[in-house]
Formats: sequence, C-alpha cells, structure tokens
Amino acid sequence: MGSGKSTVGRHLAGLLRCPFIDSDVEIVARSGADIPWIFDVEGEDGFRRRESAVLQDLARRPQAVIATGGGAVVSEENRTLMSNSGLVVYLDVSVEQQRKRTGSGEGRPLLQCGDRAETLARLMAERAPLYRALADVIVSGGSGNARKVAKQIQAQLVERDLLPSNPS
Repeated sequence: MGSGKSTVGRHLAGLLRCPFIDSDVEIVARSGADIPWIFDVEGEDGFRRRESAVLQDLARRPQAVIATGGGAVVSEENRTLMSNSGLVVYLDVSVEQQRKRTGSGEGRPLLQCGDRAETLARLMAERAPLYRALADVIVSGGSGNARKVAKQIQAQLVERDLLPSNPS
C-alpha cells in the first residue's frame, strides 16, 4: 500500500509495450462497487475472495503488467498463482514513505481504524517477508520517480535474462 505499484506499473507497461492492469480497478469494474463499500459489506475476507478470482482471470492473459493489491500476497493460493504465471516485482518502501503516500488513508479500508503508522508497520511486518521470498526482482520504490523505478525494473529483468533486451 502506497508503494507506487500502479504508477510504476503504468510506466513499466509503457517501456515493455504491453497492457497495464490494476487488479483493484478490475475488482471495482466487475463488482460495480468501490473497495471501501466491498469492505463494509463483505469484510476483508469478501474482498480477498474477489481479489483471488480476479487474479486467476488476469493470470491467463498474455503478457501484461499487473499491479496487485498489497494484500494479495497473503494468500498462499495467490502467491502460487503469481509465481507460476509471471514475474513478480516487489517495490520496497519504508513505512514512513507509505504513510506519506497514503495521506489520510481515505479510500483505504485497512487504514480507517487505529493508528495508521502502526497499521502500516504491522502490514509491512506480515507482507514484506512474503514479497521478498516471492519476488523475482526487488527494487526500492522510495525515490518518488516512477519512471526511473520502472527503468530500473526493466534493466534488472534484462540483466537477469528474464526479459528480452528489445521487447516487442
């Protein structure tokens, strides 16, 4: 949350000349309801079920850059799907950077209760080890320059022979 997945993802998709898909946007489009409403009515478990169903569909698509929700990695099923269907990039940012980027937390249901910094720290402690273990590429997303971060990801993918040097 607040790592820059969507912004960096759009830039990376442009560099790779492929579509960009934000799984949260896809969930909203399919359900006709925004994420806070889904959390209010179905709870986090309901949202996670929708998220897993969307990820299963997106994993079948040809080459695309997909930004998942930050919590997608918590599900073992999602981790297996992500690992088996594509390359996983982890944008590593500090809790302080997340706090700044998420602002008041509006539109982010997990930040609506309690101290935001404590919530972000708890989520980071839970999720970061999962992302680190799953990731093919780990890049610092803290620079604030999404274009530069996307170029770093592309360079690492090429350097590790995970991507052709001239994608088509």
